Amino acid sequence: MRAPLVVKRALDEPLLLLAALGSILLATTTLVALSMYASSIAGAGVRRALETASYRQTTTTISAQVDARTFPAYDRMVRDELAAAFGAPPGVTTSLRSDSYVMPGQDGEELPELLRFGSHDGLDRHARLVEGTWPRTGGQVVEAAISERAAGATGFEAGREFVTKARLDGSAVRVRVVGVFRLDDPVSGRWAGEELLSRGVERGEYTTYGPLMVTQETFAARFATGVRAVWAAEPDLGALTPERLGPLAQAVGRVGERLAAAGCVNCLTAGELPALLTQLGTASLVARSTMLIPVLQLLLLAGYALMLTARLLADHRRMEVALLRSRGAGTARLAALAGSEALLVAVPCAVVAPLLGPPLLALVGMLPWIRSSGVRLAPVADAGTYLVSFGVALAAAVLLALPAVAGARRTYVEEQSARGRGGRRGLIQGAGADLALLAVAALAIWQLQRYGGPVTATAAGGLGIDPLIISGPALALLAGGLLGLRLVPRVSRLAERLTSRRPTLAPALGAWQVSRRPLKYAGPALLLTLAIAIGVVSMATTSTWQDSQRDQADHQAAADLRLSGPSEGPELGALGRGTAFTALPGVTAASPAFRAPTEVGGQSALLLALDAGRLPELFRLRPDLSELTVAQLSAALPGDREGRLELPGRPRTLTVRAESRAAAPARLVLSDALGVWRDLPLGELRLGGNRIELDLTPLAGRAGTIAYPLSVRGLVAGDESGLRLTGLSVDGRDVPGADGQDVTATGPAREPRALPVVLTAGLAATLKLDPGQEGSVRFAGRVVRIEVVGLVASMPTSAPDQQGVLADWETLQAYELAAAQPSRPATEWWLATTGSAAAREILRSNPQWDVTAVDRRELAAELRDDPLAGALQGGLTLGFAGALGFAVLGFLVNAVVAARERRAEFAVLRALGAGSRQLFGMLATEQAFVIGLSLAAGTGLAVVVGNLVVPRIVLTGQASAVTPGVLFHVPWASVAVMLALVTLVLVAIVAGLARRMWRGRMLEER
Repeated sequence: MRAPLVVKRALDEPLLLLAALGSILLATTTLVALSMYASSIAGAGVRRALETASYRQTTTTISAQVDARTFPAYDRMVRDELAAAFGAPPGVTTSLRSDSYVMPGQDGEELPELLRFGSHDGLDRHARLVEGTWPRTGGQVVEAAISERAAGATGFEAGREFVTKARLDGSAVRVRVVGVFRLDDPVSGRWAGEELLSRGVERGEYTTYGPLMVTQETFAARFATGVRAVWAAEPDLGALTPERLGPLAQAVGRVGERLAAAGCVNCLTAGELPALLTQLGTASLVARSTMLIPVLQLLLLAGYALMLTARLLADHRRMEVALLRSRGAGTARLAALAGSEALLVAVPCAVVAPLLGPPLLALVGMLPWIRSSGVRLAPVADAGTYLVSFGVALAAAVLLALPAVAGARRTYVEEQSARGRGGRRGLIQGAGADLALLAVAALAIWQLQRYGGPVTATAAGGLGIDPLIISGPALALLAGGLLGLRLVPRVSRLAERLTSRRPTLAPALGAWQVSRRPLKYAGPALLLTLAIAIGVVSMATTSTWQDSQRDQADHQAAADLRLSGPSEGPELGALGRGTAFTALPGVTAASPAFRAPTEVGGQSALLLALDAGRLPELFRLRPDLSELTVAQLSAALPGDREGRLELPGRPRTLTVRAESRAAAPARLVLSDALGVWRDLPLGELRLGGNRIELDLTPLAGRAGTIAYPLSVRGLVAGDESGLRLTGLSVDGRDVPGADGQDVTATGPAREPRALPVVLTAGLAATLKLDPGQEGSVRFAGRVVRIEVVGLVASMPTSAPDQQGVLADWETLQAYELAAAQPSRPATEWWLATTGSAAAREILRSNPQWDVTAVDRRELAAELRDDPLAGALQGGLTLGFAGALGFAVLGFLVNAVVAARERRAEFAVLRALGAGSRQLFGMLATEQAFVIGLSLAAGTGLAVVVGNLVVPRIVLTGQASAVTPGVLFHVPWASVAVMLALVTLVLVAIVAGLARRMWRGRMLEER
């Protein structure tokens, strides 16, 4: 009999029960979707990180010295241990390289050219034949394949047969080249330790070609004479889950120990995989922990919305409950009735929510920042999902039944006495609990700022989620909202006084109604305040995260395209690299750069030298990191730049004539049109006149060209040499004005002034120098006088917490020249580009240039698309949508119930002649109080809490602090649109309610 009574009782209040149903369904669906999203995005983030990780990061290599006898045993041992570590046999590639062999026809030469043989498992999977076939095992003649680059350098073709001898023992090997191959990706990390294979030629004291690739069986039989073997394990990490990261990292880290214990004492294990797995485990934990922030916020809002609905339901039924008690219903029976009614609403939501979660996540997956990352969320409802759903629904049912159970002890007379004007302060404010809650929230946020994240070290030495830190933002929002409720009575009284002085009736009645029963409106106001605060914080967090990704890319790259590598090489010489780089498609500005760690004042710092005149085009510095703009730094950095003798034409040879009073080594300093400086050794000068011929063509390299005009910057010799330049000739023609200079170091005509530099604030504090001050400091091993022209909080391209120094390229070179120091090489080139795709393709197709590129745009895309770093965005979007849903639903229910309770009042107003406009005006005044106060308080609360919390929860994909520091950003335009839309929806609800109340036929009117 209880079930029909429960159903009948529920149908008697369809509006409030539907509101409860909507609140519970919204809560369970959103929280289930958030739990699905957290687990899905963590797994997807780990998979994406492993998929995009470099070959070197995911590969474990083991190397050992082997010969024909030990190689089979070591090979078996290595493969067994790797299979045990990974739980399944990984893909293992074995690479072997022989000792040196002499090029055919060069026996007996002092410096012969050399050949090497090699073997590489699965080479045919990473290369394709250009000519011939792959080598086979067997026969007296060794079959070998050669790379296209090596074939071009040696002249070997498919079918060529020759005899080569080992340099160590002179043993002869007859070789037949049976194929020529081309690597699919010569610059792949797979060949990072195989420069000879990727380039075909190594030039040094000896020139080595090859390797000539043979089968593993042939290599072991003919060339394994104490050579180095490398096993590279490529595991399948596609199915790796976050829970398996830690155990796998430990297992892989112990491979070396197990190999040594098994007998491979000279096996050396290397690889970045354990560190990568550990880092991903930490990042996954941090990503899932930060997902708890919107979950707790939504739980708070859902709980309050349900309590508000439950209170309305209990208030509406309190007379009914009192009558039931007077007829003999006990507390247990009333509690069972309320609980059954709550379960009647909650259980269907628990069943349906897991089915609604995946479609909701599909909508989240359509967000641009989720879709661009390539992550596809496809969760399914499992047992854990239903457990979460039923847990949330059960908690919601308890909250829904509590007010009814609490009021079940009052009698009919007590209920009648309790009715009337409500108090002006709620129980929470009266007890001061809101202030206590504020203190707890302040402690949580203080801990968040101190530890820099929600994950802290545990007593056992591991990492764990700090519940107080995680709950800090939600507690802060709740405490701020409760404190805002203290304003409701005061603001309502002020509104009453202001409107009572005006002749219009509707605003006065509306303000009087709010002032008369402020707590009636405090509940909806708090609900709307919390929803708006959560919405604004969510939007601000997303905007802040997106800005931070761009800031990180700008800081790490500093220029649109930054190229690093050796300052010169065989293909591109010291004066040929800049010409090749500036000719890349899309390049609009360029500067040579010196970037390397150095010692400044006894502290390690990054020294960065760039053309100061190009800083506004190249140097990306966030404005808040320096009091001066980049243009102002550009103007302040140049110092003394005198000392240039321009050479006419496009010289290929240079003749230097000089007189010296003592024998001493000397060097000539040249620069090209791009600003690259290069020291040319003149050898040991003899006493008296000297004539030195210099060939300038090697300065360009085999594939480079020199950027003319060239300039002589200085002639440097020892202090006692008394060096005198008597003339210069280019290609046999004398250079006017090049004689008669008595110099030890030409350059500035006088001792240069202090070197202008920009320092990081921490380094300036260590040196005790302020902007505008000069001081003598130990700089790169010698004492240098510097002038601080500006400070930056963080130097672009520097590592976190690394100090830095920025100087003008030309000024630094002139300063070093005046001190007879070697010129700084151009270790990097900084380029401004309109687009980098074409330039990157050219660099990729020329691995012989030996260039590493950092592309700002590509880096920004990688940071933006990192699922672990951006996981919070999807969670905030879900939380934001849920918050707005709760706000609109709660406002609608409260407005309808409040209007329904005042039907008699509206009937009297109509009988007295009040029109529809006045009725709407009264309702609009009452609800405008709630809407206006909530929107203003929610936005202000979001800005305060966001400033304290958001910069601490925006982390890198490696779960570390962001460099440069995060700047909190509120997208005010988007926030204004959101507030306007919410206001329109709420005003539409009020207008619809007023229209319904006006047109409705009420009993009191009859």
